[in-house]
Amino acid sequence: MERPNIVLICVDQWRGDALSAAGHPRVHTPYLDQLAAVGTRFSRAYSATPTCVPARVALMTGQSQEAHGRVGYSDGVSFDEAHPVTMPRELRNAGYQTQAIGKMHVYPERSRIGFDDVRLHDGYLHYSRRRHDRDLRQIDDYLPWLQAQAGVSAIEDYTDHGLSCNSVVARPWDKGEALHPTNWVSTEAISWLYRRDPTVPFFLYLSFHRPHSPLDPPQWAFDQYLNRPPRERIVGDWTDAYETHRRDGAHDAFFGRQDEWTHHRATAGYYGHLSHIDQQINRFLEALWEMRLRENTVVIFTSDHGDMMGDHDMYRKGFPYEGSAHIPFIMSVPEGYGERGTVVDEVVELRDIMPTLLDMAAAPIPESVDGESLTPFLRGDSSVSWRKDLHGEHTLLGQSLQWVTDGKAKFVWMSGEGQEQFFDLVNDPNETVNLIEDPSWSVESGKWRQRLIDHLRDREEGYVKDNRLVIGQQPATMLSHVEDNLKVAGSS
Repeated sequence: MERPNIVLICVDQWRGDALSAAGHPRVHTPYLDQLAAVGTRFSRAYSATPTCVPARVALMTGQSQEAHGRVGYSDGVSFDEAHPVTMPRELRNAGYQTQAIGKMHVYPERSRIGFDDVRLHDGYLHYSRRRHDRDLRQIDDYLPWLQAQAGVSAIEDYTDHGLSCNSVVARPWDKGEALHPTNWVSTEAISWLYRRDPTVPFFLYLSFHRPHSPLDPPQWAFDQYLNRPPRERIVGDWTDAYETHRRDGAHDAFFGRQDEWTHHRATAGYYGHLSHIDQQINRFLEALWEMRLRENTVVIFTSDHGDMMGDHDMYRKGFPYEGSAHIPFIMSVPEGYGERGTVVDEVVELRDIMPTLLDMAAAPIPESVDGESLTPFLRGDSSVSWRKDLHGEHTLLGQSLQWVTDGKAKFVWMSGEGQEQFFDLVNDPNETVNLIEDPSWSVESGKWRQRLIDHLRDREEGYVKDNRLVIGQQPATMLSHVEDNLKVAGSS
């Protein structure tokens, strides 16, 4: 069988429930729904370390956080030195032409991490944009493209409208829709299809910066949600666990209540991004059909993490809750590689994408990879032995937020304050009721606590002692073996 082309579409900060194919009552994603109808939707997909940098490390290395060592958000860490084995590098070694377009969020910013070429737009990265010793065109291909367009000034910037990149403040895009970063990714991708090498299969990483803030979709996309009734707030009975971190009204707060109008506009901006991206993905897929490439192309749609969107008075990401950690994941494969229109309910994670694609490309899977190939699920093989749970974590708000789930139940532990939570996701998918002190759930929650202990037993932070969780240990953002790799690379 001819090896397929591969298109991996990764968006930034798209919640797992925010697809009309998943039954969302407000979001309209007809083109992604169509992709799911001819492919496989993984309903219980997660990002084990739900912020941009560690999530993308998992995606590109096929590793769990215990293996890749990135357990929090850290800028300025050399990707190639810390993580030499990557998905694009392995596919290139297997004869694929590899191209990335859009967001990479690696360091140094121009690192190709195994891609033949990168057309780069990471959005506003504080670590990169606040340096004044270089021209921004060195780290951003979208910016000079924008400044070269007809009717645009030589000092035009995507920050002109004044919105921040981690803010709930929302307004429509201030320039022509064709100039939006979302459109730019699709425009660049279609242009690249004409320039690709037709003698070899290709791997195209199509990485949209949105729906990550700034919440600035085109006017039509903003208005179609702004003019609907406000989204009902979801608030659990456990939010007092974060009370010391509350910053009500702060535009960039992780935890804090916004006024109703600000919250509604933020929701309209976020949902507007989803509809806009949905249409631009369709624009690209139509180009694949026109070039007679679609029938032999694997198309994957996923996100690096979600967005709390005000659930439980939380915004942004990094939390163990469904809004932050649950992600969309759709795979559409050529005929002969798998079934169509199926839904898989097993718990899967970003690290499973690399071994899946290497498997489909008939390429060897490196020993460093601890993700698992999903190809048995694509073929409808119900006998496959699969992981019983997923361990996730992230250092946030001065502590490590630890969790373990199978998509049906979830146990959460906060390392700094010792708070514990247990949720029945089947009957309470919005995680509104903490069952940890409910006597009727004590046996079940105890089993899940033990699962987390087993995952953390040998961790260097000392989270476990005498088979108990230890409160107050210093959280890490990188495990020591990553730092050791960097020291070795720096001395060579």
